[in-house]
Amino acid sequence: MVYTLQDLRNWHEVGRTTDPPIRLGVFGDPVDQSLSPEMHNAALRHCGIAMEFARFRIRANELADALSLARQNNLVGLNLTVPHKIAALGLMDWCDEIAKTVGAVNTVRFTEEHAEGFNTDAIGFSRAVREAFSLDLRDMRVLLLGAGGAGRAIALQCTREGSERLVIANRNVDKAMRLVNELRPHFSGPRVLGPVARIQAIPLREEELRFQIANTDLLVNATTLGLVPTDSSPVNAHLIAPHLLVFDTIYSEGKTALVRSAEAAGARACDGRAMLLQQGAAAFEIWFSRAASIDAMRAAIAP
Repeated sequence: MVYTLQDLRNWHEVGRTTDPPIRLGVFGDPVDQSLSPEMHNAALRHCGIAMEFARFRIRANELADALSLARQNNLVGLNLTVPHKIAALGLMDWCDEIAKTVGAVNTVRFTEEHAEGFNTDAIGFSRAVREAFSLDLRDMRVLLLGAGGAGRAIALQCTREGSERLVIANRNVDKAMRLVNELRPHFSGPRVLGPVARIQAIPLREEELRFQIANTDLLVNATTLGLVPTDSSPVNAHLIAPHLLVFDTIYSEGKTALVRSAEAAGARACDGRAMLLQQGAAAFEIWFSRAASIDAMRAAIAP
């Protein structure tokens, strides 16, 4: 079941039909593919919390009204996905320092009077990389595709953990350059692994990516390519080398085109379920001040 803004406006009628009551949700557009309900409902059941998590298809121009209605209707909290993370920052009454630094909100907690914004994407990505590849971001050479809300969070986490190199590829290269210029002071140390620049913005084009792949350990897709099952890979298959670790922040019913290409090339690959799991567990802790069952959540979203 997917709810809408109109449902939130009539929540006194719509919400009364669910047992346990819906008190949590994910706002996005598209949102049908989200596995957040399966994951969080498993955690809620495991912890004996009598409430339910649901999907809400909320368009970009509906976010402000939807957030206000969610609080009025006594929702405990929300996850936010495309296209809402950046826009939500200016709609919060309070934000934690990570959300302010990242410039995006993916987790909302409601109190009686306030909407509080958090960002768990950054720590979720770091924990997911560690779980998937048994490696830390420190000293890695990272090629990041996308400079939007998730991409910015990932770039900041790579910087915070001391990645050796960070290249940000984006269709709008000016947007990537603004992020690079912000982070450049943190990459002013000596070059350890050759003469290439330690931080750089490039256009998201094949000829640019071809050179960078040879100087990359971890390739990360933080674009929206892959949300639709018929989407092509953001990187042509012939560019992917066996030495790469490939992390796709997107997940779908099957493997994304990027993950399929990586595996065919002999590279190790992971899709967005790992990040969804880790950022979701962090969000659960924000809402309930207690740890979620990672095992129950993982089992609920396993492919």
